[in-house]
Amino acid sequence: MSLMKKQSLSLNSFLIIILFTFSLSYSSATNIVKGKARIIDGDTIKIKNEKIRFGGIDAPERNQTGHEFSKQKLKEKIANNIVTCVREKNKDYWGRTVAECFVKGESISSFMVKNGYACDYVKYSKKKYAKDQKNAKTKKLGIWKMEFNLSWEKKCKKK
Repeated sequence: MSLMKKQSLSLNSFLIIILFTFSLSYSSATNIVKGKARIIDGDTIKIKNEKIRFGGIDAPERNQTGHEFSKQKLKEKIANNIVTCVREKNKDYWGRTVAECFVKGESISSFMVKNGYACDYVKYSKKKYAKDQKNAKTKKLGIWKMEFNLSWEKKCKKK
């Protein structure tokens, strides 16, 4: 192969790699939302007017035992920090963005479940947080030490 053809091939390969890298970084950036969060409840926040539901977990709803407790613990965790969320492909039934969100590199969903502030929502998590929940439940952490409506726990177990 001549030197000219080798250089041309190298340049083409280089350009393909650059374009591929650019397309990956661009597509990833569109799946990320980052900013200060306003807490809606124990499993939902709002960043820049976008309502974000934490994927794979469930916290007690309004008028359920543990709702205010869970919401308060999420407020304390996030405090004044920047939250980074990686959006899932689909929105939830109510049109909210579903995402895994992080504060200082820690998964908020994992934090909420392992401390007993939310449950592993099996229908959506595929038991991703099952170990964390089992530990929190065994140690009676957070909501697990309260007398709550059993329908909430049943909802968490639904497949």
